[in-house]
Amino acid sequence: MRASFDINSSTGIYRVSLGEGLVQEVTASDAHRIFIVDRHLLPQVAFVSDPIIAVDASEANKSLERIAPIIEALKHHGATRETEIVAVGGGIIQDIATFVASIYMRGLRWHYCPTTLLGMVDSCIGGKSSINVGALKNLVGNFHPPASILIDLAFVHSLSPEQQTSGLMESVKICYARGAEAFADYLALRPTAPLQTDTAFAIIEQSLTTKKWFIEVDEFDQAERLLLNFGHTFGHAVESATHFAIPHGIAVGVGILMAYKYAEVASLLSPAGEERARRLVDHVQALLQPLRHTLAPLIRIDAEVLLKHFESDKKHSQSHYRVIVPVEDGELQRLSVPRSAIIQALICNAFALGAGIAVRGGI
Repeated sequence: MRASFDINSSTGIYRVSLGEGLVQEVTASDAHRIFIVDRHLLPQVAFVSDPIIAVDASEANKSLERIAPIIEALKHHGATRETEIVAVGGGIIQDIATFVASIYMRGLRWHYCPTTLLGMVDSCIGGKSSINVGALKNLVGNFHPPASILIDLAFVHSLSPEQQTSGLMESVKICYARGAEAFADYLALRPTAPLQTDTAFAIIEQSLTTKKWFIEVDEFDQAERLLLNFGHTFGHAVESATHFAIPHGIAVGVGILMAYKYAEVASLLSPAGEERARRLVDHVQALLQPLRHTLAPLIRIDAEVLLKHFESDKKHSQSHYRVIVPVEDGELQRLSVPRSAIIQALICNAFALGAGIAVRGGI
């Protein structure tokens, strides 16, 4: 199986390819290359003869403080303005590589091979980097799309059910954000972990071609693309409050449930919208069902603690919170709500109710 399509960006067109053996193909060019690779994946890139900078894929390393040693390593390996970076790894490696490639000598060409389903279905396209500063998640970053994206399906089979579910959470987020038809098409693929190769191929292709619309109409996150933060504002609070014990994709799934509960307690949904949103909730709950052990840290976190982490999200203004929730007929909308005691109480209620249905099930 193989497929490819192009993404139009302000810096030019870049190609997304799906198949197997794609990492080997990128090494066939005559370019001077340096690889940035998740240290755990070194055995899977043993065929690479170019210099490799191995990085532990941890939140601690996805930080402004840890970028300088990687830049120094590039210089040590002789990187010039003609050097091309090849990044192999999941979202953390992607964030690091995007940021480093964008600032080294004011910008290098780079290629990305995502190795997590989360990276394959979502973050690999769009060209964004998000870097932590101290305890502040994703506070800095920029846009620097790769020259090509190589989605090697061989990596899917090395992922645990938890890692595959993390990717499915981002996939359903994209498809639900696009509208009822895209959401129905996604559900028709019967996405659940563990994934067979043909199902994984179909889900990745649909997710990326759906996200392609968002990033081509709104490359720099000013309007439509902002809807893809659905589940993230609540989910980031879950991640940081649990000290990242809950993986990003799973936290996004919990965040989707919390966003739904906010819409419910704030009376934002019509009966038709409630029915549509419930289909989303049922699907997310079904994906989370086998992973209740992963959500155990959430049980010990008070809603007030989650609110504290929620308030530090960079998407908020000084006077208003920004939340993306289903409204009216179930379509997503980005709301700006005042930082008031009433709204804070609604948010805390949504945290508690959403955590409850994530951990214990039921609505």
